[in-house]
Amino acid sequence: MRFTLGKEEKLKSKTIIEQLFAEGSRVKSFPLQLIYLEKEHDSQFPIKVGFTVPKRAVKLAVNRNRIKRLLREVYRKNKHLFAKNLNKQYVFMFIYMGNKELSLNDLEQSIIKLCDTFLFKITENEQN
Repeated sequence: MRFTLGKEEKLKSKTIIEQLFAEGSRVKSFPLQLIYLEKEHDSQFPIKVGFTVPKRAVKLAVNRNRIKRLLREVYRKNKHLFAKNLNKQYVFMFIYMGNKELSLNDLEQSIIKLCDTFLFKITENEQN
C-alpha cells in the first residue's frame, strides 16, 4: 500500500457528502469525530475521505487550514489501519471538534483510537 492521499481517495461529491451527513454513523474520540457510511464508489481504495474544521470552533481560516493539513497528514500515515480489514467500500468525514490546535502526536493517537472503535463497530454490525 502506498502512503499517499491521491485525488481519487478524496471525497468531493456534494450529493455523497449530503447523504453521508443524513444517513451516516458516528464515532467520537475527542477532538475528532468520524462520520462513515457504507457506499459504493469508483475508487480502487476502499475509502473516500474528507476533512472539515467548523468555523464555530476555530475562527481563523489560517488555523482551520493548518488543522486540516495536519489531519490529512496523520490520516495519510495511518490509513492502512482503517483499510486492512475492510471488505466493503466506505465514505468518511473527519470533523475536528476541538477549539485549539493539537500536536501531530495527539492527533495521531486520536485517529488510531477512532480507527479501533470504527473497526469494532463494523465487525459488531456484521455479526448482528
